[in-house]
Amino acid sequence: PKVGPHIDGARAEYTFMTLKELIMTAYKLKPFQITGPDWLNSQDRFDIQAKLPEGASKDDAPKMLQALLAERFKVVAHRETKEHPVLALVVAKGGVKLKESTDKAEPIDESVPLKTGEMSVDTIDGPMRMTIGKDGSASVNMGAKGKMHYYMDPATQSMHLDASIITMSGLADMLSQFSTMGGTGGRQVVDMTELKGNYQIALEFSLADLMAMARAAGMDVPAAGGGRGAAATSAADAASDPGTSSTVYKAVQGLGLKLEPRKSAIEQLIIDHAEKT
Repeated sequence: PKVGPHIDGARAEYTFMTLKELIMTAYKLKPFQITGPDWLNSQDRFDIQAKLPEGASKDDAPKMLQALLAERFKVVAHRETKEHPVLALVVAKGGVKLKESTDKAEPIDESVPLKTGEMSVDTIDGPMRMTIGKDGSASVNMGAKGKMHYYMDPATQSMHLDASIITMSGLADMLSQFSTMGGTGGRQVVDMTELKGNYQIALEFSLADLMAMARAAGMDVPAAGGGRGAAATSAADAASDPGTSSTVYKAVQGLGLKLEPRKSAIEQLIIDHAEKT
């Protein structure tokens, strides 16, 4: 099965993708780099099947997708680089508590066939492969950024994430996904550790924290007990500026790292106009 962008030979397929995801793919940007109307976060999804013209390569596909979005969705956009609030991933005062991996993260070899149940996704950082288990667990190969496995533990109401190989850039990307759940809120996590190695890590996050962060980011996730309450408000604040009570903050702190609010110049794609249909 293939979800997301996939280009094979003379065919390009973009499967089960929102308009925002299509824009991200066309312009090679991440969710926090897209600014536009709120309805861009709609969960309406599209399948696009296209044939590349003779002589075109995979590298030409993003520009072609930009043209398609301009034609079909009337997308008009421009780029800006401005300072935005971010969460800097930095080394804590006590120093890192990381175990170096004996292996090195390598880009995915696309000539290697997919395993049974494995999905292939083209991302702006290159191809990624994922296998989802029947129990909801998942193994993700991020290529040059590392490999990780995560699963939910109903008994402790927590999510466990184990990475046999991960770079600090890969860790920052993973933490950004939690901070910007739904693509509408939270801050980008930027790697400012200056650590260039490959590491083994194990993290545990409270499901209550993650669900509250998702609500803070605008996702329709019911609060425990049927109401939003103080816990939801607390975790909503943690989504944009995690405090020491957040399990995400504590998990990072256990690695000898820290999430620190800062400002950084971030390239943004401003959507000036787009049509829903």
